[in-house]
Amino acid sequence: MMLTFRTAVLSEGKEVERVIRAAFTPYVRALGREIPAAGSAGFAEGWERFLAELERGDVYVALDGEGIVGAVRTKPQEKGLYIQQIAVDPVRQGTGVGSWLLQRIDEVARAQGLGGLSLETAEMAVANIRLYQRHGFEIVSRGPPDHGLDPHTRVYMVKSFQVGSS
Repeated sequence: MMLTFRTAVLSEGKEVERVIRAAFTPYVRALGREIPAAGSAGFAEGWERFLAELERGDVYVALDGEGIVGAVRTKPQEKGLYIQQIAVDPVRQGTGVGSWLLQRIDEVARAQGLGGLSLETAEMAVANIRLYQRHGFEIVSRGPPDHGLDPHTRVYMVKSFQVGSS
């Protein structure tokens, strides 16, 4: 597997969204929800936010050749980088792309001199929690999601590192 990592560009928005949608649809359905359909008000609002993230350089992609096989949406915070979503195309899940993306995002945060990474996932996503723990994340709390769209408990995780360490 020869992957390339870089910041996504605006012209890749639809393909990045396709990868995220394909990766997250089963997860969102397990939470008892649906991803907003293209053309809906919910989709339009989310699409505008996503385009702004692309323009700011907060979205990264994993490419295999020219094809996007994974994506990470991030949000800068005061002392760290929040991982909003990490998505791997379903045909590539289980091949190490997710781990590879986590390593690249770690490198991005360290290069920016940040103190760590943070994320949240559903408590029922046991495989995700194990993956994050293998990459040095620790559970700091559990609780309801801030958005209130479903009742499933979230696990809040952080990975702290000394500035300048690798």
